[in-house]
Formats: sequence, C-alpha cells, structure tokens
Amino acid sequence: MTGENGKLGDDDLDQDQAIEELLMTTSLGVGTCPAHHGEIVQGMFYADDGSNVRGLVTLPCHLFSTTAKFLPTPQPDLLVFPSKRAKRKAARAAELTLTYLGKSEQGGLLFLGSDSPEGWGLGSSTSDVVATIRAVANAFHKIIPDNVVADISVRAEVASDSLMFSDDAVLFAHRDGFVIEVFDKALPPLLVLGFDTDPTHTGVDTLLHPPASYSWEQIESFRPLRGLLKRGISEQDPRMIGSVATASAKINQQFLPKPRFPDLLQLAEQVGAVGIQVAHSGSVVGILFDANDSATRRSMARAVSALRRLGFPACHRFPVGAL
Repeated sequence: MTGENGKLGDDDLDQDQAIEELLMTTSLGVGTCPAHHGEIVQGMFYADDGSNVRGLVTLPCHLFSTTAKFLPTPQPDLLVFPSKRAKRKAARAAELTLTYLGKSEQGGLLFLGSDSPEGWGLGSSTSDVVATIRAVANAFHKIIPDNVVADISVRAEVASDSLMFSDDAVLFAHRDGFVIEVFDKALPPLLVLGFDTDPTHTGVDTLLHPPASYSWEQIESFRPLRGLLKRGISEQDPRMIGSVATASAKINQQFLPKPRFPDLLQLAEQVGAVGIQVAHSGSVVGILFDANDSATRRSMARAVSALRRLGFPACHRFPVGAL
C-alpha cells in the first residue's frame, strides 16, 4: 500500500502492520467462482408446488472468474477492496455469511480480484458474491452447502445466477434462490464462439433492467422447451440444446433485443452451428457448435470472418461440457 507519489506514508505503514498482526492471529479465507456466458434458457417454469416462477439454465464459462480473500477482524466494520459501487453486493454477501456462521459481531477486510467485464451478462456480480461467501466460510474453516450459498446470493443481489452449483446443469429460480430441477447430467460437449454485441461495451445494469413480462403463450412455450432441454441433456445431444437456446433467445428479443439478431440467426445456420444463445440480462451472444463434430473448427473460423463483416470483430472461444 503506497501513499502519494508512490511513497510509503505513516498511515500506510500502520495499515500494513495492522494487517500483518491480523494474519498472525486469524486465518485468511480464499474463495473462487467462475463466470458464465448468459443462459441456455430463461423464462417462467412450474415448480414442484405448482407455482410458476422465473428460472434459468446458466451457460458456464471458465474464461472469466473472481477470486475473493477475506481477513476477519474483531471489529464489526467491513472494508471492501476495490471499494466501488458494483462491489456492494459482495459486501452484503459477506455480512450475511458472517451472520449465517454465527459471527455477526465480526467484520473483516474483503479483497476482490475479477477479470469479468461488468454488464455484459457474464455473471460478474454473482461470481463476486459466490467467491465472497466461499472466502468468508474458508476463513473460519467451514464449507457452506450450495443451496445455502444460493439463498445468500439471492438475498445479497436480488437476482442471482446458478454459479454456486459449479458445472451441474440445473434449472434455477434466480429470484427465489432454489433449484427447480436438477438434470441427470451436465450439458453436452459444446464449443462456444462468444462476443459482445454492445458497441460501447458498457453493458446492462441488471437491477435497472425490468424483469421480462411474459405473455401466457410464452409461458406455456417454456413447457416443451424444458422437456426438450431435459432430453437433450440426458441424450447429450448438442442440437437439442441449441434448439432450446435459440428459441429462448428469440423470445428475449422482445425484452432485451440484440443488434443484428436476424443476421446472427442466419449466420449460425450458414456455418452449421447448432444454435445461438444470449445473455437475457446482458449484451453477450454465443454461437453454439457441436464439440464432437469434425467440421466445427472450420465452421468457427468461417463464423469469425462473418462476424467481422457484421461489425463484431472481437470474439472469444470456450468449451462447455465434458470434452
């Protein structure tokens, strides 16, 4: 920690000394959580009790992640570094986790390191929150069950992705904090060609963006999509998963439209992709390919060239499922 002009000041030395003394008497907790790349599907689904709740199936993405480090202190104050507005959800998650662990009288220092762009729909806030919960628990040598992590996450950020379930395929009630359905396998092997559709790269403020107001026709359309998704996961069929993702992306166009969407649909078909997926509360889009198809590498190269012509020059690629 440095003072003005890069020189160590007395306050910096005192702060560093205080941290060193804390490290001698307490345990530094560490937690990590990967990001995601929007959703395979997002909509309204029937839960076991017959209620109709908002739910989603996340598309995991290990290109981006958050690492959180938590140092408990005997004072109740909680300091977060970096201390910007977007990290308030992580601070709230730390407070809720301390309460869950019976340590509400304690505070701490929370350090967050993330390479996820905010507002793109990569789950940067959930990644921060889940990594924080794990770091706080780790500082006290505890492991918190995933369902509890899910509940804390939703309470900390209003709506949460399902990153706490690692790569498991689950239909998650992202505003209620419970799993609607656990699928018997992970998603089938896919290769994803992703890109940000926002030319300003400023993204979407999830909390300012209102939840989609689905029609009854749209709500009923999620029934067969859920069935096709379940079958596609069970049979490890990338084309079924791609069909579900494309259908959900089309519905989302009414609520958070992606630029040049008809062109992207045509591109996906022309290059032999299995479908297209979007961040339903962000700006990224992913073109989905069957990872086991021998033509996929060439198809992705064609897609990259076509995306440049459409005005999307920056792409990233990542695998999903067991390859």
